Amino acid sequence: MEREGAHRPVPRGHAEEVVVDGKTEPVVVKLGVWVSNTKSRRDRLDADQLAALAALGMDWARPMTVRQPAPDSLCSPPVP
Repeated sequence: MEREGAHRPVPRGHAEEVVVDGKTEPVVVKLGVWVSNTKSRRDRLDADQLAALAALGMDWARPMTVRQPAPDSLCSPPVP
C-alpha cells in the first residue's frame, strides 16, 4: 500500500516476492489471490479480523450499513 497507494486494486494474478528471515531466496506470495479470496469470504471473518484489515486501509473490510426494509404501509397497496 505504501508503494502503490491505498486505493489501487490488486489484480487476481498479481504476485509479490517477499524476503523472509532465514530464507536465502525470496518467497512468492500470490497477493491477488489472497485479496480476492479474503474479499469473497469476508462474511466469514470475525470482527477482529475485519478490524485488522480495515486498519491496513482495506475499505472493503469496514462494516457495511444494512438497509432496513420499508414499513409495510409503504410497500403494500392501499386496502379499499
